Amino acid sequence: MSNSAKMPHEQIVKIKLNDKQMRENLRTAMHTLQKNRLNLVENKFNDWQGLRQRAKQAKNNAIQSLGERLVEFEKNATKNGIKVHWADTDVDACNIIYELIKKNNVTKILKGKSMASEEIGLNHFLQEKGVEAIESDLGELIIQLNHEPPVHIVVPAIHKNRYEVAQIFKDKLNAPYEEEIEKLNSIARTHLRDQFEGLKMGLSGVNFAMSKEGAFWLIENEGNGRMCTTAPDIHVALCGIEKVLETFEDAATMVHLLTPSATGQFIPTYNNIISGPRKNGDKDGPKEVHVVLFNHNRTNMLAHEDYHEALRCIRCGSCMNFCPVYDKIGGHAYQTIYPGPIGEVISPNLFGMDQNSDILSFCSLCGRCSEVCPVKIPLASLIRKLRANKVGQGENKAFGSDKLEHSKTEQIAFKLFVKAATSGGIWRFNISSAHTFNFVLKTFSHQLPVIKNWTKYKELPDIKGTLYDKLKNMEGVSYE
Repeated sequence: MSNSAKMPHEQIVKIKLNDKQMRENLRTAMHTLQKNRLNLVENKFNDWQGLRQRAKQAKNNAIQSLGERLVEFEKNATKNGIKVHWADTDVDACNIIYELIKKNNVTKILKGKSMASEEIGLNHFLQEKGVEAIESDLGELIIQLNHEPPVHIVVPAIHKNRYEVAQIFKDKLNAPYEEEIEKLNSIARTHLRDQFEGLKMGLSGVNFAMSKEGAFWLIENEGNGRMCTTAPDIHVALCGIEKVLETFEDAATMVHLLTPSATGQFIPTYNNIISGPRKNGDKDGPKEVHVVLFNHNRTNMLAHEDYHEALRCIRCGSCMNFCPVYDKIGGHAYQTIYPGPIGEVISPNLFGMDQNSDILSFCSLCGRCSEVCPVKIPLASLIRKLRANKVGQGENKAFGSDKLEHSKTEQIAFKLFVKAATSGGIWRFNISSAHTFNFVLKTFSHQLPVIKNWTKYKELPDIKGTLYDKLKNMEGVSYE
């Protein structure tokens, strides 16, 4: 669903930067995830780069033959007894799920973790229809109780420490205030077991679907996802069309990359491969399995010369875990479903540049996201291209770019910079003269266009001597 009214980004960034507790929580969590991933890759994998390359090729093969993959998946899934539904838009996907709920007289559904359901705004949609959608993933449960969106696509409550969680459980579940992690888990377990009792419909996302098998693969660490898919009579799975791969082997390659990249685990705790509803003689499992394959502008991305590579994303969150900007402001500052570097690429493409181009400034262009992406999405390069679209430059503009209003001052500034940066003579003159204008810039920086925005948060450096001469004299550097 389209994003609701947003707070100005400058305002929310200030709020998040001043939230010392959130920043401390994120710093601790992000650095732990980074360390876990790096240690695992170094100690457990013989050819991590080769695995990345195979995954990239498998995803490319799938998205380049997506029409064939989708038809094959529907054919084989239907043969397995799975009912396949098609949704072009987010509203279509919500309506399909609601019709299944209404047809079966369901008033409550339990959900496994699903960023796809966040993308289409399913919880709010169902709430307006009088249907309760309860999150069963621990992180999702915490933020649902606190009326927050996920802060991260893998660990949605990573910005909360155990003391904050204890207070949420006390306030929202009338539970005793407990700070021990085991006791907090026990409170959540007791609450959710009561919800699972008599459950008629469960909803999940899909990590990967396999067209040749007509099946789909779910991975998780808590067991709640397995409850949502086996305990109820009806299981509904929500799947973006880019999740469909060709073979089981392709999916296995992705799983080998996803869990280490996401949490630093070698393998996930639970692997659930759903190949159909309960058969005669089975002791558990749903009587009906439905898959909703939804588009929501993914075909527009697929057709785009530049941004189709982002469809390789396996939602591991590694780009966020290593992003120095996300580390400081958290996911809520992006005010979109998908934050972090991958969010900067897919949010404008899914929801429109006119709604999400502002988050493109949340990037230092350090390139760490491209370096750690397990399926080799050139995220930093794509962000630069989207930034060009934002200011009215570049070809093959992203979805919604035509609705943007461009700043004339910004356009003139970029044209002047391009002229200076592409002319050797002008560039050398500017570098050699930088120290001359240092006093003027330092004195009047709070009044000068563009510069005043920079100096709100940073101090301009002192430039002493001739910078050009210093650079020219550096070993191995030539500006001639």
